[in-house]
Order: sequence, then structure tokens, then C-alpha cells
Amino acid sequence: MLTDVQLKRLDIRDKAYKVSDSRGLFVLVQPNGSRLWRMKYRFGGREKLLSFGIYPEVTLAAARKARDAARLELQAGRDPSLSKKQRQAEAQNCDRQLKVVGEAWLASQRDRWTDRHYEDVATSLERFVWPALGKVNLDDITPPMVLEIVRKIEAARAKETARPVRQRLSAIFLFGIAHGLGSMDPAAVIKGALAPLKKGHQPAITDLDDLRKLFRSVEALPAHPVTLLALRFLALTCARPGEVHALAWHEISSDGQTWIVPPERMKMRRQHEVPLSRQAQEILQAVQVLTGRGTMVFPNARWAHKPMSENALSYLLQRAGYAGRQVPHGFRASFSSIMNERCPADRAIIDLMLAHLPQNAVEAAYNRAQHRVDL
Repeated sequence: MLTDVQLKRLDIRDKAYKVSDSRGLFVLVQPNGSRLWRMKYRFGGREKLLSFGIYPEVTLAAARKARDAARLELQAGRDPSLSKKQRQAEAQNCDRQLKVVGEAWLASQRDRWTDRHYEDVATSLERFVWPALGKVNLDDITPPMVLEIVRKIEAARAKETARPVRQRLSAIFLFGIAHGLGSMDPAAVIKGALAPLKKGHQPAITDLDDLRKLFRSVEALPAHPVTLLALRFLALTCARPGEVHALAWHEISSDGQTWIVPPERMKMRRQHEVPLSRQAQEILQAVQVLTGRGTMVFPNARWAHKPMSENALSYLLQRAGYAGRQVPHGFRASFSSIMNERCPADRAIIDLMLAHLPQNAVEAAYNRAQHRVDL
């Protein structure tokens, strides 16, 4: 960081040069000896400069104060270089800003999506897009600006997130074009510039003895009992993790023997009935003591009215030493592999338990057998 003594002793050169202070603030020393305060920052994916005056008329302390005020503006999503009149003009045209258009697009999709998917999309935009581009008008956003956002996500080792975010941005731009608020889709242009996504199977253990060992390791950990019970219930029902996370008590039949997952919570938008084994029923009886007064069977550790965190079960498996060997969704592959090997003639029943529809469209439409026997 600079001091007043250093500022006074800066030599004069044939060409202008910069001397940094901190947090983007620097002094530009001109060939005529002038020392100009400047601040470098990024807004909307573009590098910009602010001018704070000449030293020593503007002191070092005053320049830092101005810098801090500018940074507060940035944190609030405003460009500090805009004058008050410019901001007023921008506000009048806010209906073209990416966040405003994006929120209108989200609202238009609300009835088509499950609550969980809606929250996932909204959260990804709130986290990755709005801070950098939310206040920028659609037609002022360029492909490099979008690419910068997506590459930051990729750099954080989240390639699986980067692609959906690009797709969501593209949908917002198309929505804006359809409503006369924009004229181009810069998110579509960058599709080929994304890092390739390596697809693979979900890590899953397919040996029954090894699965028993997994549960002994997991349940030896000091963990929240609701999380431990949720993992066992997931494995016993072969459901998707998201379906278990958001399981509500009203989805359990009155006799406690069946879990009826409503269509809006199923991937294929088709009601799914899960016959509950004796062990699964015992899990529900145990967890009811802990969560039975609320609406959720496996609620969030902080908010009882919200579903369990989608990362809770993953973290539990990782803590037990199973990172890269088993993930929550992998229990479906574990079940399918073990049962198809032991009971190859029952493949149709196994697929039904996994809520898989027949590949043949006609069979899917007409064959509605549940393969259930009342004992």
C-alpha cells in the first residue's frame, strides 16, 4: 500500500506509468508530473476505470474513501461510474435488464416445473448470473460477457452446472426477443466454447456384502439421526434422492404400507406407488418420533418446513470414506444390478420399482400392471 512519502517521491518518466495502492486503486503518474487517482473495476463483464482527481488535492485517505464507496456501489449491483441522472434513466429502462427479464421468464415457467426444479434454476441465476449481469440491458450483453460467467462456473469444478446455466440464459434471451426487449442471444453463440463434459455412470456398489459394510461404516459416524434414517430409507425404496428429500407425511398411506409419490414430484410426471418393506416402515415409525409434528418426513436441519439439503446424504457418504465409490443416486444402480443378476426373469418388475417406463410407447400407454400381491 502507498504512503504519502512514497507518493511525493514518485519520479517523472517519459511515459505515463501506474503505481498500485490496494483493492483496485492506483495512481497514474503523467510525464508532466501530475499524479492522477484511478480505480480499476469490472462491471457487467467489462473492465472500467473511475477517476478520483489529482494528488495532493485529493489526499490518499480521500482517494481510499472514494474507492470504498465505489466498491459498495458494486456490491449493490450498481455501476459507480454512472451519474445520478444516468441511473434515473437506467431505472426507467429497467424492464430490459437481464434480471428483470429473467424473473419474468421464471414466472412464466413456474406452473410447468416442480418446486424443487424451480428453486434450483432460480438459485443458480441468483448465485452465478445476477451479481455480474443482472443490471445490464439484454442488448448490451455480449458473448464474451456470458462466456466469462460460464467459465467461472467451470473453473469452480462445476461443469455440470455451467451447461444448465448457459441454457437458462439462452432461454431468457429468447424470451426477451419474443417480447421485444432484446434482439440477440449471446448465450447460444458460446455453446461450442464450453469445456467438454465427460459423461459416466453414477458411482455405485453392486455387491450386497459391500453395501452392508457401507451402512455399518456410515452408521458408526456421529451424524444426525434423521440423515442416517433417510439414507437407509433411500436404499430400501430405490427412489431418487430428490423424491426422498422432499417426502411429506401425507404421501404415506393411512396403513403405512405404501408411499404414493405425486406426479409433480416424479421425473416422468406420473404417479408412482412404492410398496414399503417392513424395514422401510420401521424407519418411518422411528423418524416419526423426531419429525412427526411437521409436514416433512426428512426435513432440513435448520428449517423444519423445508426439505432436507440435497447435499446432506452425499456428505454423509463422503465422511464414511465412500467418495467416488457410492453416491445417493447410485443406490438405484446398486438395486438394479443386484436384482437383475439374481432375478433376470423379473426385469419388468425391477423397472417398475425404479419408476422406469417401458421403452415401447404403446406398451407404456396400455400396460399399467403394478405386479402387487396382497399378503
